Amino acid sequence: MNKSYTISISFIVALGGFLLGFDSAVISGAINGIRTYFQMSDWELGFSVGCVIFGAMAGNITAGPLSDRFGRKKVLIITAILFTISALWSATATTYIAFVTARIIGGIGIGGAILIAPIYIAEIAPPKLRGSLVSLNQLNIVIGISVAYFSNYFLKDIEGESWRWMLGVETVPAVFYFFALFLVPRSPRWLIQKLNKVDLAEKILIRIGGNEFAKNTCEEILRGVAKKQAKGTYADFFSKRMTTIVIIAFGLAFFQQITGINAIFYYAPTIFEQAGGSTDASFLQAIVVGLTNLVFTLVAIRLIDKLGRKPLLIIGTSAMAISLSMATLAFNNAIYDFNTTTIEKIGDLEIKTALQPLNGNSYYSQTEVFNTVKPLLSENQFTSFKQNEIKNFISINSTLVLIAILLYVAAFAISLGPVMWTMLSEIFPGNVKGIAISIVGFFNSLVSYTVTQFFPWELSNLGPTITFAIYAVLAALSLLFVLKYVVETKGKSLEEVEELLIRS
Repeated sequence: MNKSYTISISFIVALGGFLLGFDSAVISGAINGIRTYFQMSDWELGFSVGCVIFGAMAGNITAGPLSDRFGRKKVLIITAILFTISALWSATATTYIAFVTARIIGGIGIGGAILIAPIYIAEIAPPKLRGSLVSLNQLNIVIGISVAYFSNYFLKDIEGESWRWMLGVETVPAVFYFFALFLVPRSPRWLIQKLNKVDLAEKILIRIGGNEFAKNTCEEILRGVAKKQAKGTYADFFSKRMTTIVIIAFGLAFFQQITGINAIFYYAPTIFEQAGGSTDASFLQAIVVGLTNLVFTLVAIRLIDKLGRKPLLIIGTSAMAISLSMATLAFNNAIYDFNTTTIEKIGDLEIKTALQPLNGNSYYSQTEVFNTVKPLLSENQFTSFKQNEIKNFISINSTLVLIAILLYVAAFAISLGPVMWTMLSEIFPGNVKGIAISIVGFFNSLVSYTVTQFFPWELSNLGPTITFAIYAVLAALSLLFVLKYVVETKGKSLEEVEELLIRS
């Protein structure tokens, strides 16, 4: 078996996961820059960050059928082109519409890569290596997130519009991915199932695993083609016999995103600035968030087949509820002091002058601050105060905030993050799996968009205390859902899982 060759082509394909993670997280460092340059409201900022998920939904819907028709490799090459266009265009955009369009194009690449890269790897990998090789994609996603945080930190001090460099640097790995994909063979399973090119598929399989492996695999694929089940329909997916499976799938897809993980990844520096941190400190803390995500993803990969899916979900959702409650407590105990030192930090002279009457006052909630400040400022000044100046007045246990966020990310990385996708690949019958994962993936992206769209508005209008309290309640509900509905699939064949869930 040519293990090094198999690992090499799997790693190249998994670079799509790296670009996915990088593209998702790099926007976190550019938020202040793009908000200022394009003069965005909270709603416009939320849309410019979250619109990438609209593209991802389009990618989810189209990538599967296109890869069936034209092949996995060609679709992956298209995603590399989309990532490149998005990086260059978003970095050079001069209008809000152009920037949003570029982000959506990158989202289409994300939607395609997240579905097709693991499918390709699973189709070329020998059974003994399949689990570890498919996990390369998830691992590359979190590596991409971590690298994006590092990149943002080192580029933030570039003179001028540093946000353009943050977004544009993605061009380098995207172009590399494009050319590297030409070294990858087409999927042998696709060649047999769609084109009946058995000889060509056998040559690829020989290079992967030798003559005997190639012969046995070709025979297995041909047997599968001969007895292929009737293709499932949307009616089959929503049939009564699928009720338990659908509840588990939609529940996991909902709670994976509604508990706020993308709000943390997309807005990490903003959150830490809300906790009173400097720009340098907030970017460094975002790096720690990325590294925590990486480390605990490795832990999850190691434990998911040993400890099981449901125990990881119980541990993770419990810790998520606790950590989000800690963040809520930290912001709830914050004090907002208006004194000579804090007022002098305000950059806008008119706002600074208008707030002088508050010198010597202290407030115990962000809502109280906003209610007091709003009558003193114009609408535009008040918006600027909420977005840029409130952080100057807060006195908070920032260490508790950092610990809470890191615990939350670690808990997500060992539970809802990887376990949801693993279970989705296990619980659906084979004849409806393609339709099912597309539907649930689309729903998952829609919930993700909702979270990222509303998060800036929540911070500005509800304040961080209520925002994190909402996420804490949702995390607690996710624990109850896991306890009541999720079944353990560890150690069971796909047929056993199907029989268990359909029967129940």
